[in-house]
Amino acid sequence: MTQPPRFAFTIHATDGKARTGEIAMRRGTIRTPAFMPVGTAATVKGVKPADVRAAGADIILGNTYHLMLRPGAERVARLGGLHGFMGWDRPILTDSGGYQVMSLSDLTKRDESGVTFKSHLDGTRHTLSPERSIEIQRLLGSDIVMAFDELVPTTSTPEVQSAAMARSMRWAKRSRDAFDGGGAHAENAAIFGIQQGALDQTLRGDSAAALIDIGFDGYAVGGLAVGEGQEAMFGCLDFAPGQLPVDKPRYLMGVGKPTDIVGAVERGIDMFDCVLPTRSGRTGQAFTRSGPLNIRNAKFAEDTGPLDPTCACPVCATWSRAYLHHLVRSGEMLGAMLMTEHNLWFYQALMADLRRAIAEGRLKSFADTFRQEYRSQSERDQ
Repeated sequence: MTQPPRFAFTIHATDGKARTGEIAMRRGTIRTPAFMPVGTAATVKGVKPADVRAAGADIILGNTYHLMLRPGAERVARLGGLHGFMGWDRPILTDSGGYQVMSLSDLTKRDESGVTFKSHLDGTRHTLSPERSIEIQRLLGSDIVMAFDELVPTTSTPEVQSAAMARSMRWAKRSRDAFDGGGAHAENAAIFGIQQGALDQTLRGDSAAALIDIGFDGYAVGGLAVGEGQEAMFGCLDFAPGQLPVDKPRYLMGVGKPTDIVGAVERGIDMFDCVLPTRSGRTGQAFTRSGPLNIRNAKFAEDTGPLDPTCACPVCATWSRAYLHHLVRSGEMLGAMLMTEHNLWFYQALMADLRRAIAEGRLKSFADTFRQEYRSQSERDQ
């Protein structure tokens, strides 16, 4: 039997800037546009791997920063790698740890060599460099490895943004070299570069040119979804994806809300990840086609309907809003689990609908209808 390719991206159809296709890898095929549930600490919180797959996920994300601190990349490697450790046999993308280092840690030093920081768990000191980030991702057994980059807020001065972008490109070359030196892992995995440059079109273009010169299997649009707002993010996405190779996957990191995803797909993005469906599920928020729903609200205490009448998930087929309201208000762990499972199904159904709409040449109609129907709860209550 012929072995699946290391990494092969095929575009099956386009509709405007949007594309639908497949990424073929050793551990399976990823349908695009794709949403990757976040498995921060070797688990998609509250949901078993088989249920994540049943929801429609082809790939999940693991977090380098959290896994290097606990249980440790070397320990995961000794236990057979992240896939076997957590019981997920399909592709895993690991982020580089750069975002978490910048946002969660007590930074003590940042220079050309990398970042030295204190763990948010116990205060121990660690160093993360491009080489160490790639080594950790290799020890985990990642299928898609992310280059190590330096993220700065979009509100930083132009000088800070330019310097961080330039350093990220130097780190991208070191990440690529470290990945290529990874032996058997490099022969079976892929590496993505990360475009930086905040909201500046020239900086983004320079970043894209540097990444293309290095050469990667795919390219991420980094540095967005960090508080700049949807309008500014879409303004950047009006030009940033087009600066990247048309024949490679484009991954928008850390996005996002359903309307963010729809708008980004319209602008040519192929891959997404976000903690929103799982984190929201744990706090009692369900995503529905008519907008988000807070199951804690008293009006659901005797509501015998499903979370979303249009949803085909096991939760909507089995339990009522009243029961879920009871579980969540009572602090029962099953409430968080069921809400999260529903949200994962919602996100994967949205991606399937986007893929179908692109293939059938009706993305604009689908997107306009989705936005019209998807309203906040406050809007619906008016």
